[in-house]
Amino acid sequence: MTKIKFGTDGWRAIIAEEFTTENVARVTEATAKWLLTNFDKPSVVIGHDCRFAGELFAETAARVFIKHGVKVFLAKGFVSTPMVSLGNVNYKSNLGVVVTASHNPPEYNGYKLKGSYGGPLLPDKIEEIEALIPDKQDLSYKQVEFSQAEAAGQLVWVDLEDDYCLHVEKHFDLDAIRNSKFEFAYDAMFGAGQQVIRRLLPDITMLHCEYNPSFEGQAPEPIARNLTEFSEMINLAGNIDCGLATDGDADRIGLFDKDGSFVDSHHIILLLIHYLKKYKGFDGKVCTAFSSTVKIARLCEYYGLPLEIVKIGFKYIAGIMIKEDVLLGGEESGGIAIKGHIPERDGIWMGLVIWEFMAKSGKTLRELIDEVYAITGAFAFERNDVHLKETLKQQIIQTCASGGYNSFGPYKVQRLDDLDGFKFFLSDDSWVMIRASGTEPLLRIYAEAATKEETLRILQETRKVLGV
Repeated sequence: MTKIKFGTDGWRAIIAEEFTTENVARVTEATAKWLLTNFDKPSVVIGHDCRFAGELFAETAARVFIKHGVKVFLAKGFVSTPMVSLGNVNYKSNLGVVVTASHNPPEYNGYKLKGSYGGPLLPDKIEEIEALIPDKQDLSYKQVEFSQAEAAGQLVWVDLEDDYCLHVEKHFDLDAIRNSKFEFAYDAMFGAGQQVIRRLLPDITMLHCEYNPSFEGQAPEPIARNLTEFSEMINLAGNIDCGLATDGDADRIGLFDKDGSFVDSHHIILLLIHYLKKYKGFDGKVCTAFSSTVKIARLCEYYGLPLEIVKIGFKYIAGIMIKEDVLLGGEESGGIAIKGHIPERDGIWMGLVIWEFMAKSGKTLRELIDEVYAITGAFAFERNDVHLKETLKQQIIQTCASGGYNSFGPYKVQRLDDLDGFKFFLSDDSWVMIRASGTEPLLRIYAEAATKEETLRILQETRKVLGV
């Protein structure tokens, strides 16, 4: 019997080791029991992304739900996580299940839970479901016939991609993007966003927009080091003004400028706030994770927008978005949600907002970033993921907690914030943050400063002090 635990964004495991049909059935049985306890005549939307055996695992979940009398809306073909979350709202379902391991390496698959409001199920509800997971699975679910369930109205096949595209067309001026002077490119990283962009913007340049569950051996996470082919393609083409990349389940975003340089999520968050407030006249709270740039606070102060900083994990942002008037919620990892859509990360949606911003303003991405810099000042951000022995990781964290680090080389610590990890402020505009992974011997070191050179120097000096 495998103990199944949900992490910051669902349950994930290696396919055929712990991620098996039996374990998917165990998790689904617990989820079905939770639904039946909390809702009268419950229903669920189920979808899977492009990973190996996604359809098998999604259909396994569907059979278990049907066996327990839960109505199932089952997606046709692979879909993105935001499509399932939107489907929850459209079909007035009580829960959404996405079979996905998001940006993890190709040997992984996973199981995400979504609330009826169209965003991540909140932590307390996930804990309730975890507590119901049985040690063994009754295999009678295999006898469930889809044809009979369909005839009884217990199973409904839905086209979540169609629904999503209609939703996009209602909310964006796609003609402005299609007819603008700018050329755009998209890298799906072999993920679930590949069909959507082809349908909405068929004339743009596309990369890795075909079905390949091995992802060519690359974890489909839209960060600079995973997107060198896309960067080189943009740089060599010479006529592409902006490139968009999304992860395996298309809820995270990465952007590239005209010269193939990576634009991180901190800059994307600032651009979105700037566009939504200055150009569209929207208001609301801004909610960002602890590892985000300090420039967000400066931009919010300039525009008179309230700011709340939360622990890392989009579920904390979603918890605020479903209760309060939130303009934008975003994380350093590329997960961003905005007003006017669901309280869910959506890489394609954010990319389209940026492209619409460029098309309607007639300004390049660099010109728009310069508009933001005129308010906040320029900055650069970098992150190192350091693999090390667990004993050393724990020793470093204990030293952080006991106030043992007063400087990193020439950089003196001015103050410390420990909301979720340890963020050492070196000046008003520069900081370094140390945060341990809760699941593996990995230390994440984040840094921000006025220039890339200084940011890299801060990381170097910090690693020297830490001995990593």
